[in-house]
Amino acid sequence: MDEISLLEGLLKIYSPSDHEAEAVNYLVAQMQAAGLEAFVDPAGNAVGMIGDGPQTVMLLGHIDTVPGFIPVKRDGDKLYGRGAVDAKGPLACFVASTARAGTLRHPSTALRTGAQGAGRRLVVIGAVGEEGNSPGARYAKDQYRPAFTIIGEPSGWEKITLGYKGTMWFEYRVKRPLAHTSTKSESACEAAVGFWNRVIAWTDQFNLGKERMFEQVTPTLRGMTSDSDGFVESATLTLNLRLPPSVNVETANETMCGLLTQAELELLDAVPAYRAEKNTPLVRAFLGGIRKAGGTPSFSLKTGTADMNIVAPVWGTPIVAYGPGDSTLDHTAEEHILISEYQKAIEVLTEVLVTL
Repeated sequence: MDEISLLEGLLKIYSPSDHEAEAVNYLVAQMQAAGLEAFVDPAGNAVGMIGDGPQTVMLLGHIDTVPGFIPVKRDGDKLYGRGAVDAKGPLACFVASTARAGTLRHPSTALRTGAQGAGRRLVVIGAVGEEGNSPGARYAKDQYRPAFTIIGEPSGWEKITLGYKGTMWFEYRVKRPLAHTSTKSESACEAAVGFWNRVIAWTDQFNLGKERMFEQVTPTLRGMTSDSDGFVESATLTLNLRLPPSVNVETANETMCGLLTQAELELLDAVPAYRAEKNTPLVRAFLGGIRKAGGTPSFSLKTGTADMNIVAPVWGTPIVAYGPGDSTLDHTAEEHILISEYQKAIEVLTEVLVTL
């Protein structure tokens, strides 16, 4: 397998959420050519498998991207393209490492079932819709029960990600009778601004003394509109909360509803935060793999949300997120990956898969 061409070909296929079919078919064909049993599952995910035995190692990446095509080009060690970092780079790393591991043996373990029946099955999934409501991961969580899980997200080849914040999406709606601007009556827009200010005041108070972003509640105003029919005016806000593990969805929703004054608040979507255990065989395998490749391993906690949040509470398995790429380039117009880092990550992950 030409591992760089694998990624380059995947980047050339524009696949924003809900438009992943061409990229899925490409990846399935590449996995089949590399010796994996590969297919498209009912959710539209690209799935590749190799090995057998009683335990499954799940490598769950995602194949969709945010909108905005970036022409694919190489500039020295840099490979540009939408999804190079988030998260086709990690996904291609998963496929390449699995293909390598499928041809290797380790003294203590083998991918295929041996005399003691101690083999393992590797499953790679390029999930659809992670940038939306994660239909691919939500389908997969009910189909598998892995022993170990690796989520494909950019961490940098020397880092292991142990957790992601939760997320909540709300729509706030308020109506007020239309009144002359010379009166003191509160307008719908003023009511909306007042609600947003109360949200900021609450989160500011909660975040006092919490220096790490991962421990804070972070609000973002994502949309605002207003309208009038000549008698009643209305205002609508779309807003997001990022939640730390210490705040559950129910508590946050109750607090937000408590900030209302003659208005409506609809919870559109919610995913709790998740933080994985550090002392597991999976983490130790990564520490050893990174050191063997010449790196200095470290841990990170991300302020975004990933498919880890969806599957980890259900599977209850040792889990980490790993993949090449600089996550500060996620969703940007300058998204690119270092080819050398991509190759290092493949080296690390292959070592993990054959020694875990």
